[in-house]
Amino acid sequence: MFIVHIFVHVKPEQVEGFRNATLENARNSIQEPGIARFDVIQQQDDPTRFVLVEVYRTPDGSARHKETTHYQKWRDAVADMMAEPRTSVKYTNVFPDEQGWD
Repeated sequence: MFIVHIFVHVKPEQVEGFRNATLENARNSIQEPGIARFDVIQQQDDPTRFVLVEVYRTPDGSARHKETTHYQKWRDAVADMMAEPRTSVKYTNVFPDEQGWD
């Protein structure tokens, strides 16, 4: 598995729009065969901060995801909603192994 945590800080007045666009992207993303999981997490004490947790079955799943229409629509829709550029950290799962995700 290849896991990416994407950290997003949204402008306060854009939280609802960002949330709606991101949920639409997530609903489409989990239909992709290369995605095992796609979580959208909003920080409790600062609702302008989100973490997207994307779990891909293989490392190239992330690149294929970025080629989809729904990702490109999301990327363009939320670009001006960001309070600062989003950042990401990439991980490799240690446990559970791949059989535990299916």
